[in-house]
Amino acid sequence: MNSSADKIGYGDIQLDRTGQAEAFDALGERYDEAFPHKEGQVASAEWLGVSLSAGSRVLDLGCGTGIPTARQLAEAGLDVVGVDLSDGMVSLARKQVPAGEFHRADIADLRPGGPLDLGRFDAATAFFSLLMLPRAEIPLALQTVHHLLVPGGLFALSMVEADVDDFSIPFIGESIRVSGYLRDELRAVVEAAGFEITDESSYTYAPAIADVQPEVQIFLRCRRRPADDS
Repeated sequence: MNSSADKIGYGDIQLDRTGQAEAFDALGERYDEAFPHKEGQVASAEWLGVSLSAGSRVLDLGCGTGIPTARQLAEAGLDVVGVDLSDGMVSLARKQVPAGEFHRADIADLRPGGPLDLGRFDAATAFFSLLMLPRAEIPLALQTVHHLLVPGGLFALSMVEADVDDFSIPFIGESIRVSGYLRDELRAVVEAAGFEITDESSYTYAPAIADVQPEVQIFLRCRRRPADDS
């Protein structure tokens, strides 16, 4: 993989996040109320906690309110850095996980040569954050994660299984745009970005609010394969 942002593929791509951050600013703590059961997410963070040594750096992409993942990782003795597009979410995360470091940023900001350089990480998480991107950007975001991880670094991610691209849906009284893949296609996209998938699980989940439909959540545990940018 090349270290140039343009060669990773962003080039002159126009990022459109219209309304996305504002929706989550408006949601605030209601997000955690709507999704009280996060077994798959908790289990994936536990995997990182037992797989990494104390003080390892972990990047939480789309950290939200910091609950449960950033707090769980910090309590496991890991050095947690979270990023989220929503100012409101970042403010909540800073309050709820004072041991963490949080930035208001887009995943694209972390690409090689991008405006935010956070260094390298031993692991990363992306729980339901990639689904906020158009499909054309998801492989680029995965390549960025690959670049940010040390060789052999761990990556835990989750997506909702759905064959949609930048599709507008009602979400806890707001409107957001989401993308998704069917299971086999998601695996192919992740592997093409330079990751070995070491474990896969799925959950059928019904959020605790009427306007969010039941969904199948896919969780992947991955390891970064070596490449020429290490």
